[in-house]
Amino acid sequence: MRHKTSAAAFDNVLRQVLDDLPGMFRESIRNVAVVVEDRPPDWLLDELGLSPGETLYGFYHGIPLPERSVLDSGNLPDRISVYRGPLMEDFQDPGELARQIRTTLLHEIGHYFGMDEEDLARLGYE
Repeated sequence: MRHKTSAAAFDNVLRQVLDDLPGMFRESIRNVAVVVEDRPPDWLLDELGLSPGETLYGFYHGIPLPERSVLDSGNLPDRISVYRGPLMEDFQDPGELARQIRTTLLHEIGHYFGMDEEDLARLGYE
């Protein structure tokens, strides 16, 4: 059975997923803004080389921790964008949506910690 999730319900699920992250992760991303956007911008899809049939659920904007230097101080805070539109379209069941939001967040947090796509795939956060 398919359910329609409202934007407010989506935001509540995202908040709950963030609250349920292990304390170590919550503390580590305290200075990372998690923002909800309706869709990824076209320039980002182009930059990533995604074809029109491919989708993006989230994106980490920033400098991964292992790559930082003292010269990076004063930069704007890192940000994780979560794209509501594609997630709600592809995961209409509330439980599946919550699982995918969690996977998306952990994937992007992995990038913050310096993990690449191969590392994340090995951990099941594709």
